[in-house]
Amino acid sequence: MAKNWALTRERANDSRERDDEFSYLSFRLRDQFVNDYIIQVPAWGFDMGGFNTLGEWAWFTKYSRVKADGTKERFYEGLRRVIEGMYSIQKDHALANRLPWDEDRAHRSAEEAYERAFRGKWSPPGRGFWMMGTPFVNQRQDSSALQNCGFLSTKFIATELAKPFALLMNMSMLGVGVGFDTLGAGTITLHNSKGGHISWAIADSREGWCRSVETMLNGYFTGKIIPEFDYSKIRPEGSPINGFGGTSAGPEPLKKLHRMLTGLLDNREGQTLTSSDIVDIMNMIGKCVVAANVRSSAEIALGDPNDQEFLQLKDWKVNPERMGADGWGYTSNNSVVVEQGDDLSHLVPGISLNGEPGIYWMDVVRTHGRIGDYNAKDHRAMGVNPCGEQPLENHELCTLVETYPTKHETLEDYSRTLKFAYLYGKSVTLLATQWPETNEVMIRNRRIGTSMTGIAQFAEQRGWQELKRWQNEGYQVIRDWDEVYSEWLGVRESIRVTTVKPSGTVSLLFGVTPGCHWPKESGYYVRTVRENVTNPIVAVMRSAGYRVEPNKMNPQHGVVIYLPVVGPDMRAERDVSVWEKVALAAHCQRYWSDNSVSVTATFNPEREGEQIGPVIRAFTGQLKALSFLPDPDEEVYAQDPYIRVSQADWEAMYDAVRPIDWDALYGTSLEPEGERYCSNDSCEVL
Repeated sequence: MAKNWALTRERANDSRERDDEFSYLSFRLRDQFVNDYIIQVPAWGFDMGGFNTLGEWAWFTKYSRVKADGTKERFYEGLRRVIEGMYSIQKDHALANRLPWDEDRAHRSAEEAYERAFRGKWSPPGRGFWMMGTPFVNQRQDSSALQNCGFLSTKFIATELAKPFALLMNMSMLGVGVGFDTLGAGTITLHNSKGGHISWAIADSREGWCRSVETMLNGYFTGKIIPEFDYSKIRPEGSPINGFGGTSAGPEPLKKLHRMLTGLLDNREGQTLTSSDIVDIMNMIGKCVVAANVRSSAEIALGDPNDQEFLQLKDWKVNPERMGADGWGYTSNNSVVVEQGDDLSHLVPGISLNGEPGIYWMDVVRTHGRIGDYNAKDHRAMGVNPCGEQPLENHELCTLVETYPTKHETLEDYSRTLKFAYLYGKSVTLLATQWPETNEVMIRNRRIGTSMTGIAQFAEQRGWQELKRWQNEGYQVIRDWDEVYSEWLGVRESIRVTTVKPSGTVSLLFGVTPGCHWPKESGYYVRTVRENVTNPIVAVMRSAGYRVEPNKMNPQHGVVIYLPVVGPDMRAERDVSVWEKVALAAHCQRYWSDNSVSVTATFNPEREGEQIGPVIRAFTGQLKALSFLPDPDEEVYAQDPYIRVSQADWEAMYDAVRPIDWDALYGTSLEPEGERYCSNDSCEVL
């Protein structure tokens, strides 16, 4: 009893310190409520008596922020920040617009939202775990860092000039994945660069970097003088990046980008900007963002299915300069925009070879919500986000949230969870972004994507018919709540409310399969994770008996850690036909998602390569987006993320490890990596 009293007194002191740290939040959970969760164990995935650490590893490395006292958030603390940020947005909106606000009712709602998230029934996307409740969002009243992905069209570059390219860079540097099209090809005539003696010192900011790229590109697009850039104000390598987190890579990535753009566009007077030029510029920017911000990048390029130049962008024999360490072509996934009835037979050989291009049915997007629900609410849609789950207008971003149906016993319980997941997404739409053009679209659409993950796991356990019932009835639950909350908040109802995102690291938190995909491995296997050699988790896991070795792709700075894992009792994706994978995605498009469904259907090239054409023909009109990935039956690569092992070998690895010293790790001040775009690893291209 004395020990518990001392703990309570210690937490009371912590609460007083916390009041100062989070004074910008208008809504605060009661300490006595949150204190009940201090000694409770979150619903970590893959946990076996504390020896398997994959779920908590995901939290610690990706989302646990450093507190004012220099230590890192435990899950109960980070979740508190998220819920307080979410309800602060609602309260701020209500008070600013003189709407009714009931504090006691809000506390009852927030406490149930907290409890359900703590049990792994719903969660914000990784970006929400990372940024919700921070000054970057709530103090600035800016949702930019909460948005997963966006889309930018180049259709209007004849008048906008370099604006779409600069916007892509700006969004990417905030961790937003961006899709773009090549509709601007042939509309701009290039000019030789004109060097002048005007020196321009680039500001040490995200805006300064983007402005320099926009100025350089506009020089080639209009023939204006390109100044001599002065990089002296950019902070040196290793300096902290205030606000958003991370460390600077110095000016070198920007210098390299400037050189690459010069190499691409110099000495082309009178030529027009081509589709490959557009993709190259966007890809080069993506490569710079990764090098500068130590962040992953996600891009998707949408092209014409009959544009041979576009289709050959990833043919390394035709475009060898786009490949290799100095190349940039791998920074985007490439897809084509088509309509039902189009002849796609000429695309099948390429898809069978390397999975590209992906396919995006624009007519289905513009005429349907869920398949079977005919409406033209998305008649303005022009593209899609990099992972393929959100149709988007030009400049639009996507607001996502996650639910976990396998963590529920009944549909009634899941329906209750949907209220709070939906409300998180709707709350995010109440904040503006940094970009006026984006705000114009998002305020009109209020688009959100309430996602299901663990879908294949649910279907294997409870059957497709039960999945249909949960999806059909769950969709109507969200629509009903959107009517209620939109009326109270005084905003438009959302044109779209549901989706299936690829999930990724957040699915690791709670141990469910990602999105609508079957797991890479099931049963006993080894999951490898990659860390920087300086990360304190490396030494702690090594001392606990985990196998740690240099990362063969980055031996100087990286290591690979091997974790024995027991996956869900179900088929692995190699045991499921490509037909069944696409059929499950189509099922979700018909009964759940009024946005789109993110699906990358893996297939065995030898056994199923000839089936790609028939699959595409069979499911035309039943999906909005579809991509494939060849996955041959081969021995695992060294340090593969998923490694099959015998149960005996697995048990030997498991017996060799001891519990992780989490207390020591949470006492460090390591900033989290955060999440980019739709997920942390499912559609990562760099």
